[in-house]
Amino acid sequence: MSGKNSFKILEKIFKPKTPQKIEEIKGYTIKYGTIHENKNIIDEVLVSYFKAPKSYTTENMCEINSHGGIVVVRKILDLCLKNGAELAEPGEFTKRAFLNGRIDLLQAESVIDIIDAKSEKEARAGIQQLEGKLSQEIKQIKQKIMDVMVNLEVSIDYPEYDVEEVTKEELTTMLTDTKKRLKTLEKSFDDGKIIKEGIKTAIIGKPNAGKSSLLNAILKENRAIVTEYEGTTRDTIEEFITINGIPLKLIDTAGIRNAKDEVEKIGIEKAKQIAKNADLIIAIFDSNKKLTSEDKEILELIKNKKAIIILNKIDLKPAITEETEEFKQIKNKIIKTSALKGKGIEELKQKITQLFNLKEIELDNEVVITNLRHKNLITKAIHNVDEAEKTIQANMPIDIVSINIKNILENLNTITGEEVSEEIINEIFAKFCLGK
Repeated sequence: MSGKNSFKILEKIFKPKTPQKIEEIKGYTIKYGTIHENKNIIDEVLVSYFKAPKSYTTENMCEINSHGGIVVVRKILDLCLKNGAELAEPGEFTKRAFLNGRIDLLQAESVIDIIDAKSEKEARAGIQQLEGKLSQEIKQIKQKIMDVMVNLEVSIDYPEYDVEEVTKEELTTMLTDTKKRLKTLEKSFDDGKIIKEGIKTAIIGKPNAGKSSLLNAILKENRAIVTEYEGTTRDTIEEFITINGIPLKLIDTAGIRNAKDEVEKIGIEKAKQIAKNADLIIAIFDSNKKLTSEDKEILELIKNKKAIIILNKIDLKPAITEETEEFKQIKNKIIKTSALKGKGIEELKQKITQLFNLKEIELDNEVVITNLRHKNLITKAIHNVDEAEKTIQANMPIDIVSINIKNILENLNTITGEEVSEEIINEIFAKFCLGK
């Protein structure tokens, strides 16, 4: 519970083994006792006390730690509600921490990133943001702008005073430095997107080329059904695996062929669409069969895309190799595998690592943008830097230049939550689960 009445509600239902007035209980302490309803003991519990302003929300807070179990927890919750508490809305504790000024909006959003993290690197990126690394970078950029804006605003509002005039060179230098730092943040989103969303990887090929076997081999478990019958996979199968700390979203698709079955046709069209939107395509070919028109259609699909070609079933007599004419015409890396026997899988993982520079994505000494909202606002800020530079080059009045610079500050303030609408705040915290 959090709020000014949380201790009053607690006193109605909790009896500590060693009675003590609430004023005497120190924050960051735990008391042992029982939860009561009238004279009936509901459970033995430990209660943690956090006193304002030194708590997660900066309000008085307490946590009741029970033995667990649906019945007991439900009963304790009902008692809290019966005595004046209200159920928290999604993200309400973190929202209160933000509204009460303990953290900014960037740090608040990082909490949900940590909770939803699918890999160690994504969790580390969330922790860095919670610690305020991105907030600090934004603050430093804003301070550089404000140092120039102070004199600029005074000269506009009070021209009669003898204030040192801001020169065109000063403004240009400040804007150049601002753009450079914002561009670095914007560019970091390429890595941030991979860290947060993973590499969307489509496995495509003809029926029975070994797509499902490859998925199972990479995952090291029998996730997809493998049979000798064509058309077994009709819809997509999605799984995550982590390579060098980065999640890989693997999508096993329906085999591409001229199907008569209506359901299979839908699956094939879906496979083509997924391949079109994928970050990476793994195109798999049965190496003991000659290339067909469907294989050539697959080769067309991977043109101008990040792709890896797999020649599968190398344990059988080959009918095609990397020297086959159709493969010689394309530049994609060719890897030989026996998906059924697990051969070539490590080489495939190494190639994915090289393609996306996964080992180069380091979080120790750099700030990485992982949130699309932040990236879009940084892009807007860069646009406003460009507009400010244009007004200076066009020798426009200083108050026009000032408008563009104020827009940059507004964009940056919206990221940290200093200038943000209630609608955006509610939308952000709606993504949280209860109790966070």
